[in-house]
Amino acid sequence: MFSIRKIGVIGRTYRHLNRYRQILTVLFKYGFGDLVEVLKIEQYIEIGLNMISKKRRDRLEKLSRAERVRLAFEELGPTFIKLGQVLSTRPDLVPVDFINELSKLQDMVPPFPFDEASEIIKVELGAAPEELFASIDKTPMASASIGQVYRAELKDGEDVAVKVQRPGIKKIIEVDLEIMFHLATLMEHHVEEMELHRPVKVVEEFARTLEREIDYSIEATHMERFAREFLNDPTIYVPKVFQDTSTSRVLIMEFIDGIKISEISRLDDAGYDRKIIAVRGADLALKQIFDNGFFHADPHPGNIFVLPNNVICLLDFGMMGSVDRQTREDFVDLLDSVVHKDTLKATRLLLELTEHDEDPDIKLLERDLSDFIEQHLYKPLKDIEIGKMLQGLLVVASRYRLRIPPNMFLMMKAFSSTEGVGLMLDPDFEMITMAAPFIESVKRARFYPKRIAGDIVTLVAELLRFVQQFPKDALDITRLIKQQKLSVKFVHQGFEPVLDTYNQISNRISFSIVIASLIIGSALIVFAKTPPLFHGLSIIGIIGFISAAVMGIWLLVAILRKGRL
Repeated sequence: MFSIRKIGVIGRTYRHLNRYRQILTVLFKYGFGDLVEVLKIEQYIEIGLNMISKKRRDRLEKLSRAERVRLAFEELGPTFIKLGQVLSTRPDLVPVDFINELSKLQDMVPPFPFDEASEIIKVELGAAPEELFASIDKTPMASASIGQVYRAELKDGEDVAVKVQRPGIKKIIEVDLEIMFHLATLMEHHVEEMELHRPVKVVEEFARTLEREIDYSIEATHMERFAREFLNDPTIYVPKVFQDTSTSRVLIMEFIDGIKISEISRLDDAGYDRKIIAVRGADLALKQIFDNGFFHADPHPGNIFVLPNNVICLLDFGMMGSVDRQTREDFVDLLDSVVHKDTLKATRLLLELTEHDEDPDIKLLERDLSDFIEQHLYKPLKDIEIGKMLQGLLVVASRYRLRIPPNMFLMMKAFSSTEGVGLMLDPDFEMITMAAPFIESVKRARFYPKRIAGDIVTLVAELLRFVQQFPKDALDITRLIKQQKLSVKFVHQGFEPVLDTYNQISNRISFSIVIASLIIGSALIVFAKTPPLFHGLSIIGIIGFISAAVMGIWLLVAILRKGRL
C-alpha cells in the first residue's frame, strides 16, 4: 500500500510545503476559507490569499458546495481528479449531491514526452520500443492522469495498444496522499460534523483503490478472467492481453478498431442494428451481475465498442466490481419488493443491504419508502426506468444515513449506465423487461435440490464448529477474569471541541490576568518613582505599561479574528 503516515505535528509536512500551500490556496479560492480557519492551518497560505478578486468570489458564491469541490479538484490535478472519480462511486462515504457532481470530473491531462515513455518501456521490458515493436506511433492515442496509450505493431504484424504509466506518478500520489491524510486527520479532530463522513477512512480507501489502479498487472488479470467467463459467447469480445510482456507499469493488449457505442451515426452508416446492440449490451451487463457476480464497474459509452456483426467489446478493465451470491439475492428481493409495493419487506431488505451507525426511525423509513414506491411505480411496468428508481432509492437511504456498500453501489451504477446506453440506442428499450428473466432465475435457484442440500451441509458444518469452539471460548474468558486481565474500556468521543474551547477560555483568562498584573505592577512602580527615571517617571513602569498595551491589543485582535468577543 502507498506509504501514508499519520502526521501528529503539522511541521512534519514542511517537506511538502509548496504543494501543501498550493492545495490550501485552491481550497480558499473556491470558498472553503472557513474550513482552513477551523483546521488552524492559515500559516501555510500566508502568500496569495489576496489574489482572489471580489468578482471571482461573487461568482463562486452562486455555485453549490459540490460544484466548488469539483472545480477545486480539477485545478489541483491528477490525484485529486482521481479522488473525485473514486468518491463518485462511494455513496457510503459522500452525500448523493456530491456523487452526481463528482461524476462529471474528466480525467484528461497533457501528455508526457515519448522519450520518457520509451525509457519506462525499456526499464520494464528490458528492451527499447524499437527493438520490441515493428513500429510505434510516438503520439499517444489517449492521455490520462495515471498513464497514456500508444498504438504499435508487433514483429508478427499484430496491432496492439501499449499503456504506459506516467513517470513519477507514484511519488506524486504519495505526496498528495500524505497531505490529504493530514487534512483528514485535522478534520476529524476539529470539525464535529465530519465525523459522519469519516474523512480519514475516505483517504485510506482512496489509497487502496489507487494502489490497485496504478498496478497494470491487476488490470491484465481482470481482462483474462473476464475473457474466460465469456469465452463461448460469440456476441461478446474481450481484447487479448499479452501477459508475458506486461508489467505493473506497462500493459500491452490487442488494439481494437471498432465504433464507440455512442457514435450513433457511424453505427447507422456501417449498417449495424441498434436494437440488437442494446439487447446484447443489457444481456452482457445482467450476466455479469446475476450469473458471474464479477462485473465491469465503469461501462460508460467511451469504454464500449461495437465490432462487425453487432459484437460488443468492452475496454478499460481497471475498475471492476464483485458481489457475492447472498448480496445478489438480497438485491433481487429488494427490487421485487419495490415492484410489488411491499413496503415492510423493502424496509427490512434495505436495512440488511446497508450499513448504519444508529438504527433509523423504522416508521418514518417505511413512510418514505411507501412515498418512493408510489412516486416511481404509478405507471405501467414497461415504462419504469430502473436507473431513476435506483437513484431515488439511494436518496432515501442517504436521508437516513444508511451507507450503501461500494460494490453494491457499483452494481447499481452499472445498471443505470447500461439502461442509459440502451435508451440512447433504442428509445423503446426496456431494461426492466430484460432484467425480469434474470431476477426470476435468481429467485428459483434457491429452491434447486442441489442448492438446498449445499445450504444444509454448510449450516450443519457451522453449527458443529460453533459447538466445538464455544466451550473453548468460555474457558478462555473465565481464565482471563481469574487472572484479572479482562477489562472493559470506555472511550469518550466528541469531547475534543469542548476541550479546545475550555483551553482557549483558560488561555485568555490567564493572558488577561498577566496584563492586569502588568498594569497594576507598573502603576505601583511609577507611583514609587523607582529609578531609573525619565522626566520624573520610572522607565521600568513605562515599559510595563507599553507591554500591557501590546498584549492587550494582541488579545483583542485574536478575539475579533474569531468573530466574537
